[in-house]
Amino acid sequence: MQKEIIVIIGGPGTGKSTIIDGLIANGYCCYPEISRQVTLEAQKQGIEQLFLENPILFSELLLKGRKKQFQSALEEPHDIVFIDRGIPDVLAYMHYIGDNYPAFFDLACQEYKYTKIFILPPWEEIYISDTERYENFEQAKDINGHLVSTYKKYGYELIEVPKDSVDNRILFILDKISK
Repeated sequence: MQKEIIVIIGGPGTGKSTIIDGLIANGYCCYPEISRQVTLEAQKQGIEQLFLENPILFSELLLKGRKKQFQSALEEPHDIVFIDRGIPDVLAYMHYIGDNYPAFFDLACQEYKYTKIFILPPWEEIYISDTERYENFEQAKDINGHLVSTYKKYGYELIEVPKDSVDNRILFILDKISK
């Protein structure tokens, strides 16, 4: 079987981390979202919200981390690796805030190609903001639009995961990768 590197995307608060946790509980190899880690590191250095204060630096750190995740996924003994957010997410967020970025961001999206992309649609009933998620639900919907257009720009077909229980969402994803 060929290695499958599968990304789960969606705006803030759509259930990505919960699904990743469920996949881990089912024995799948999964890599977590790294933006919280980058944000918490910056907060330890006294920068409250790095994404807002220095979006290019934040995005460069994310890009570096996501490229590293991709390389690590290639080396995994598992046939399937799930990742919470992919490299094009970085560009989608830059588009969202209206920032320009160096050409190497675009090149990374062309160079590192994922097998499948599952998108979780905005879902107001489960949306919760917290200390690392500063966006409101309307902003989350706008981010979702940027994710869709950015991934499509790089030739990805997005598989929308229905709004359902966590178990049913996981079953939906597993059913789509077994085909």
